[in-house]
Amino acid sequence: MSTAVAKPKSPAQPAKKKSKLTWPVVLLLIAAALLLFAVVGAITGNHGLTSSGQISAALSSAVPIAMAGLGGLWSERAGVVNIGLEGMMVAGTFCGAWGGFLVNPWVGLLAGMVGGALGGLLHALITVTFGVDHIVSGVGINLLIPGICAYMNRIYYKDYVADGAGANQSPPADSLPSFTVPGLSSWLDGVEKHHWFLVSDVAGIVRGVVTDLSVVTLIAAAFLVASYFVLWRTVFGLRLRSCGENPTAAESLGVNVYKYKYLAVISSGAFAGLGGAYLSLVAAHFYRDGQTQGRGFIGLAAMIFGNWMPGGLAAGAGLFGFTDSLQLRDADSVHVLLLVVAIAMTALALWHFYRRRFVAGAISLVVAGGVALWYATTDAVQRPLIVATPYVITLVVLALAAQRLRMPKADGQIYRKGQAK
Repeated sequence: MSTAVAKPKSPAQPAKKKSKLTWPVVLLLIAAALLLFAVVGAITGNHGLTSSGQISAALSSAVPIAMAGLGGLWSERAGVVNIGLEGMMVAGTFCGAWGGFLVNPWVGLLAGMVGGALGGLLHALITVTFGVDHIVSGVGINLLIPGICAYMNRIYYKDYVADGAGANQSPPADSLPSFTVPGLSSWLDGVEKHHWFLVSDVAGIVRGVVTDLSVVTLIAAAFLVASYFVLWRTVFGLRLRSCGENPTAAESLGVNVYKYKYLAVISSGAFAGLGGAYLSLVAAHFYRDGQTQGRGFIGLAAMIFGNWMPGGLAAGAGLFGFTDSLQLRDADSVHVLLLVVAIAMTALALWHFYRRRFVAGAISLVVAGGVALWYATTDAVQRPLIVATPYVITLVVLALAAQRLRMPKADGQIYRKGQAK
């Protein structure tokens, strides 16, 4: 008769924690990026990527993307996927231009937010109350609202041709105020023109931020900061986020899940509407068919890149705004950007090799070599590729950031009151 001796269980190995981006790391990455741009500018003699004009254009392009992304953040933190942000932005462009033309641009700004909020209300009604799939509802809104706005433009403004209206656009509205720090802006302009290594690059970036800054940009920045404090530092925000993590548990604790989902999705539409109003009141001063050009979807990509956090969203919006503004600048700066990408990918490959990630390092090195060869064998980037840059960057960034993302657990799930866990 044999006896079996139970082997003692080995202690469980603790799960490896994913490294988080701390503020020192973020500041180090920003400093490395500035140094890279300065080095490339010194090598090529082209300082367009850090010029005040480029930074100002990037900031202008980033605002509507950030507002669309902030709308997606509010909605998805409450568990409702909102790909209808593009349609809600279109509502903001139309209502913003309408209010700006009839009354004044301040009323137009509010009208744009109201128009987007109505789109959010429709999305909440369809998804929260009737339980329709979130993606289906969002696609329907993206088809419905632009069609309604285009139809209303042709009907309502047909008697305002003398005021500048057309079949595809509204009459122009007055401009909203902008701000410039006069003494600082002029001093930084002198420093930027000297093209001193790194110093002039920093001066160009700062001057782009303090020169001709729209009041809507300040409002958008305030909304980003306020959203962090509301969602992560208040009881209201805790309850709203619990609806996106575990609505059944939230309901058991007395949270009115439907109410918080409605508030989140309506706020989501209002933020997207503000981004649309920016396009029709600040960027162009009138509504035009197709004005958003997919910025609602890019805003969603910025939100995902930012891991459903306002700080990361702001960084993603800045990155996508920078690439979006490149199509407005000269082609030489875009060509120089190829060299920046090649050096950055080489550094990434070295980092992967240091961490013994040989496959990822080899891929990064191959990409770096291909981009460097592209830069060396060409003198300019073709215009169609420049226009496609923001969309390509969106796909590349999402692919690289996919491993560290964590969406709300109940995001996109159909919730019914009283359902079992």
